[in-house]
Amino acid sequence: MIFGSFERMVAFRYLRARRQEGFVSVIAVFSLLGIGLGVATLIVVMAVMNGFRFEFVSNIIGVDGHLTVHGPAGRGLTAFDDLDARIQKVPGVVAVRPLVEGQVFAQTPRGAMGVSVRGLRDQDIASQPLLANGIAKHALDQFSDDTVIVGWRLLQSLGLRVGEEVTLISPNGNATAFGNVPRIKSYRVVGAFNVGMAQYDGNLVLMPLGAAQVFFRSGQGVSALEIFSRDPDHLDAQREAIATIVGPGARIEDWQQSNATFVNAITIERNVMFLILTLIILVAAFNIVSGMIMFVQDKGADIAILRTMGATRAMVLRIFMLSGASIGFAGTIAGLVIGVEFATHIRAIRDFLERDLHLDVFASELDFFTRIPAQVYASDVASVVAMAFGLSFLATLYPAWRAARLDPVEALRYE
Repeated sequence: MIFGSFERMVAFRYLRARRQEGFVSVIAVFSLLGIGLGVATLIVVMAVMNGFRFEFVSNIIGVDGHLTVHGPAGRGLTAFDDLDARIQKVPGVVAVRPLVEGQVFAQTPRGAMGVSVRGLRDQDIASQPLLANGIAKHALDQFSDDTVIVGWRLLQSLGLRVGEEVTLISPNGNATAFGNVPRIKSYRVVGAFNVGMAQYDGNLVLMPLGAAQVFFRSGQGVSALEIFSRDPDHLDAQREAIATIVGPGARIEDWQQSNATFVNAITIERNVMFLILTLIILVAAFNIVSGMIMFVQDKGADIAILRTMGATRAMVLRIFMLSGASIGFAGTIAGLVIGVEFATHIRAIRDFLERDLHLDVFASELDFFTRIPAQVYASDVASVVAMAFGLSFLATLYPAWRAARLDPVEALRYE
């Protein structure tokens, strides 16, 4: 072993401070608490940021495809059934969904706003768990021409109720002798969906694919093909194969490109929080340095006696390294246990704070964030623990080096 039995015995004996060494002991305790608090906080924050990213990505790829194939500029995709069959043969592809989409103006007697319309087949909606679970079954049964399903937030914004009609106005109208006339058509609302994200719940209208082709005058073509992959995080192979199938002119975009702003913001915030909270552990490590320096000064006579009895500089170095590192290791283990337990039961803790202490942790209107998702990844926990262990070890090097180079004669001169 790196540390001998004598060195371990002396090091752990020094950790049990006598009454006259109480101040040094207090510094050691606060150093341990600081490292434990830093490790626990870092694990919890990383788990929550991972959970937010997981929930956000799950909602995005639960509504949008992992890869989206757009036709050449200004044109849609024709003969999409043939493309659908060929793309589904690509390894890793699990589903292909044709759609027609466009921006329109939605109007009711009680409100009006711009919305996004997406034309889909009812079987494609039913095959997507996030969409299907957010829509009542009777709404899908009635989903046919001249009907739409809208997000529940949009339903409230327009002052609509299920069963009423909404008028959709497209700016790309019909050319007449009197100029361009917008296309206007009313549709009956047969249901509402709730996927937990405001960008869909408050802005999206679902329409049958055939009705959307008629309304947007796309003929037998579609605006795009959405492809769902078995592994959404690794799409390069599928992208290359699909690009070969659709040929030049078509544009292929993955979900990370279309949502780059949100994904990058979460990633940057996660990294910044990691750096900021690492400072807590760093401050605790500096407490170990200051406490160990005072400890070495207090133990000057003991060090001198050890040296005169035959202890080498290396033995003294290892004794004080072990004493200081033990504080950091104990704090890290305590922080690891507390952090993992807190992150694992964070929803129960949040419910307790709101139910029993009447604290409003998250506003109720922020539906997506009221769940406080947390994902504890072993790799993140390992990196935090390794960093805390490393800083705790480095914090002991200078005080232990000072103890090892202490001159026994000078240390005992005034004793």
